[in-house]
Amino acid sequence: MKKTETLKDGAKLTIRTLRSTDIDKLMEFYRSLPYEDRKYLKIDVTNRSLVETRIKAVEEGKAVRIIALRDNDIIAIGVLELGIDDWHRSQGEMRVVVSREYQHKGLGMIMIRELYLLAAEHKLEKIVAKMMRPQINARKMCRKLGFREELFIPDYVKDMDEKEQDLVIMTCDMNDLWNELEFIYHDTDWRRCR
Repeated sequence: MKKTETLKDGAKLTIRTLRSTDIDKLMEFYRSLPYEDRKYLKIDVTNRSLVETRIKAVEEGKAVRIIALRDNDIIAIGVLELGIDDWHRSQGEMRVVVSREYQHKGLGMIMIRELYLLAAEHKLEKIVAKMMRPQINARKMCRKLGFREELFIPDYVKDMDEKEQDLVIMTCDMNDLWNELEFIYHDTDWRRCR
């Protein structure tokens, strides 16, 4: 998958599938993120071996990762982790990280739309988003897209400062998510939904 997109400010960028050869660019992207943006991520994304393990999950069919590129630099990454056991085979977990410079320009929505289409290709029925309680903007965006807060687990996870945080689990049916995303439908998406 590879396509050109336009942000709200008119900037053009490329969305494509992450390749294992992108590791150096990906590490540059992660290191460029302010600490506050990395603090609540699931893993220390500045640890190359952890990131390489995540990329291997793509090769093993456990996840799909897409990136947004501007001037050949990664400015966002989107992840759809696929449920591989019988209980979760109809579910996927979605995560998106956007460079601060490109936030509030529609890039997050573009990435989520692309992940939605990938979820549809994998015949998923439900999308799950997990985050820590302080990730207020991420929770707002998920609510806007039709996600419901299903569960709060107090002091269940630790942030990068080793401080215990509440885990928030949100879910959304694929149909509900599409109702919110259809207004940003790209003219080439119809080919992927056949």
